[in-house]
Amino acid sequence: MTFPYRLLVFSTIIANIFGAVSIHSYPSLAQTQGTGCQTPALERFRRHTVVAGETLASIAQRYNLTPTTIIAMNPALQNSKVSVGSEIQIPPYNGIVVEVPRGQTWRQIAARYKIRPDALFEANGCQKNPRVVFVPSKRSPDSVITDTPNSNLTPSKLLGYPLPEPAKVLVSYGWQTSPTNGDVFFHSGIDLSAEKGTPVQAIGDGTVAFAKEQGTYGNLVIINHSGGLQSRYAHLDSIKVSVGQSVKKGDLVGTVGTTGKPTLNQSHLHFEVRSSSSLGWKAQDPQAYLQR
Repeated sequence: MTFPYRLLVFSTIIANIFGAVSIHSYPSLAQTQGTGCQTPALERFRRHTVVAGETLASIAQRYNLTPTTIIAMNPALQNSKVSVGSEIQIPPYNGIVVEVPRGQTWRQIAARYKIRPDALFEANGCQKNPRVVFVPSKRSPDSVITDTPNSNLTPSKLLGYPLPEPAKVLVSYGWQTSPTNGDVFFHSGIDLSAEKGTPVQAIGDGTVAFAKEQGTYGNLVIINHSGGLQSRYAHLDSIKVSVGQSVKKGDLVGTVGTTGKPTLNQSHLHFEVRSSSSLGWKAQDPQAYLQR
């Protein structure tokens, strides 16, 4: 029986994969917090040239990785030894590279490796049908676990509502089917029905981290809150705050619009709540943070 997700542990396959993508340094949290999707993990590998005195363990410690992860990414390493002058591939975080069989979905891959679908989806740049994916892990590539937000983060620390009046939820959080083309996609927030020009307000005290146009989000405002939480307000018609500004719960941050590429062909507010984790800002179900 063929193993459903073949681990890419042969050096020829690894070389082909890394030869097909550009190698970039791992971006800082500040560089990624304003975007909907991260640069795919496979494009964030860096090359490390081994110098005298370095060991596999010391290199792993330097990049906050496990030695097992580095070996998995560099099958040519013999007996876990590194040689001076050799170049090795360094992933952005612990995990494994797997080949995706034709026809498999994000949900099936996530279930196989016991990881949150949205974490896997975003770690791979929100690609629809990738041939190869990076499956992140907090520990070792042999024990992939779901990235779990800090247990101290509870909905009670951030409760509010982004519109003046309760609104109908047009598109819920989670896996959805596109109303326009039937594609299955992961919706990282909720879409709340509202007329264009409706005031949009902060759901809690915080500091504005982003306030400008951002790709498919259109005009986007991001507010960082205490406790490692973040709220996002997208497709705005206008923005009423600036980066670095302190806001209070209920303050005006913008107005409802149709900028960017909304899921629906009607005005609405796309609203998200995210929590800080080892993999960046991870989407949460916003319903748990709404208080009408």
